[in-house]
Amino acid sequence: MDLRQLRTFVTVADSGTVSKAALRLRIAQPALSRQIGNLEQALGLKLFDRVGRRLVLSSAGEQLLGDCRGLLNYARALGERAQLLRRGDTGVLKVAASPHLIEGVFPEFLRHYAQRYPNVQVNLIDTVGSDMLAMLERGEIHLAQSLVRAIPADRQHFASHPLQPIEMLAACHPDLKLGSNGTVEIARLAPHPLLQISSDFVIRRTFDAACRLAGFQPNNRLESRAPHALLALAEAGHGVAIIPSALRTYYYRLRIVRVTYRGKPLRELLTMLSDSRRPLPPFASAFCGMLAAHVREVFPITRPSEPGARPQVQRDAARGARKRRIA
Repeated sequence: MDLRQLRTFVTVADSGTVSKAALRLRIAQPALSRQIGNLEQALGLKLFDRVGRRLVLSSAGEQLLGDCRGLLNYARALGERAQLLRRGDTGVLKVAASPHLIEGVFPEFLRHYAQRYPNVQVNLIDTVGSDMLAMLERGEIHLAQSLVRAIPADRQHFASHPLQPIEMLAACHPDLKLGSNGTVEIARLAPHPLLQISSDFVIRRTFDAACRLAGFQPNNRLESRAPHALLALAEAGHGVAIIPSALRTYYYRLRIVRVTYRGKPLRELLTMLSDSRRPLPPFASAFCGMLAAHVREVFPITRPSEPGARPQVQRDAARGARKRRIA
């Protein structure tokens, strides 16, 4: 039994078939099958049952899978610790984040981070929801952007590095009289066609929960992972886009108001997560601290429209404010 056999076992369990696992591991299927056979022989246990073309974990395999993941994580952590001792402030930092944060925050922030850590390569992964947490647990990434409320109660090994709250905003055609004084009560959105981000975003589920509390089912005309599709359709008058305040909107002519429930803004606290069972490189810890300071300066990326302001004037003002922050 060796780590290669354990890695093969975990990959087959995740993939469900030998062919998919072989592609992920980049080895031939016969070699992969031999590794599984050797592991079963070493353990004296049958790890898989074959159901059609799929491999299903046996009872013994299910019980050993978690232990094998833990052993692989420990081995990976040992290798990373040795690498930290050798490299210091040099390495690769893998960060998963939503498209809103990648576009709204990271372009400017990464420039500042690179000035302090020129030998660190930051790799960004555009993903959200449970996929992001699974990648963090498997050790495929160092940091994952999430909402504090989205951290499962049974995942005590996730360490949280809080950032700033994000608010829910409603964006619509400038001629649509939506809300007053820069806010709209969520119940007032019931008659309008809504343009929403897809339900794998936690903040979308927050909005849907608030709709249920307000007693209505949202009339969704579009659900998309592409946030600017929502803004383009809203600008053209096809509905009201529900967006987070971390999204840039100044390319569009829109009326923007804050969404409230019983007078209170809908907001969620943003955070960066890491796996406390694995040591973070010093440059990753610094990344969290620098990012927290940066978002304090630039959040919210988008604010409610100024009363009476023409959309073009507001858009130019937003661009000017952004340029002043950069300078």
